[in-house]
Amino acid sequence: MIEPLLLTTARVSTFFGTQLLTGATGFFFERDDRLYLVTNRHVLIDRPSGHLPDRIEIEVHTDADNLTRAAVMSVLLYRDGQSIWHQGRDAAGDIDVAAIELDRAALPDTVALRCFTPAHLQHSLQEVRVGTPLLVVGFPLGFHDTLHHLPVVRQAVIASSFGLRFQGQGFFLTDARTHRGTSGAPVVMQHDAGELPLTWKLLGVHSARMEMGGRDMRVDESLGLNCAWYADILLTLTAGAAPERA
Repeated sequence: MIEPLLLTTARVSTFFGTQLLTGATGFFFERDDRLYLVTNRHVLIDRPSGHLPDRIEIEVHTDADNLTRAAVMSVLLYRDGQSIWHQGRDAAGDIDVAAIELDRAALPDTVALRCFTPAHLQHSLQEVRVGTPLLVVGFPLGFHDTLHHLPVVRQAVIASSFGLRFQGQGFFLTDARTHRGTSGAPVVMQHDAGELPLTWKLLGVHSARMEMGGRDMRVDESLGLNCAWYADILLTLTAGAAPERA
C-alpha cells in the first residue's frame, strides 16, 4: 500500500521556453473544489538572481494501481503578460510561498493525487512544541524514486517557538538536512485524529536553509537550520482573489 502523503507532492521543473532552469518541489492543496499547486515564490521568480522562468512542468501519476505510469503537465506562468500565481505580503515583506490554480480539465482523466485542505492546517499552537517531530517531503537535488515517480522524506524537528514569528518574519525554524530542490516542500506533523484521508497536519512550506552571515565557511559547519513559512498563508492565497502582479 502506498503512503498517501507521498502522493501529495510533485516534482517541479522550471523552464524559459524550452530551456530547463531548475528543479524544485510542489504540493497539492484543495479548497472549495479548486485545486492548487503550492511551491516557493522564488521557484517562480527571483529577480536578484535573474531566475525568470515562463512556465513550469509538474509530474503526476496517471494510474493509482501502477505508479510507474505518469504524465507531465505544463503550466504557463503568465497570461496576457500578467503572472498567474497568487503570492502574499505582510508587514515584514514578501512571503516566499506561491499558489497556482490548476485547470482540472488539463489533468489526465485517471490522475492519482492526494491534496491537503484547510482541514489539514494547524489551529492549536499548544499541540506543537519545540522538538516536535516533522517530515519534509520533497525532491532534494532532484533525487527521488524515478521508477515510481515518488518523493523522499527527511526527518526534522521544530527548532524555534511555533506560532512566534522568528525574527519578526512569517516563518519558523526546522532542524533537518536539506538540499536544493527541496524548495516548496510541505512540512508536516503526524496527526491521527479525525477521519481525514491524510493523517498529517500541514504546518509549513520549506523555503531555504538558514545561515549566519559571519560563519567562517572554512571552519564552521552549516547550522543545519531551515525556514518554513507558516502554512496558514494558504487561506489567504486561495481565498479567490485575483493573482498579485509579480
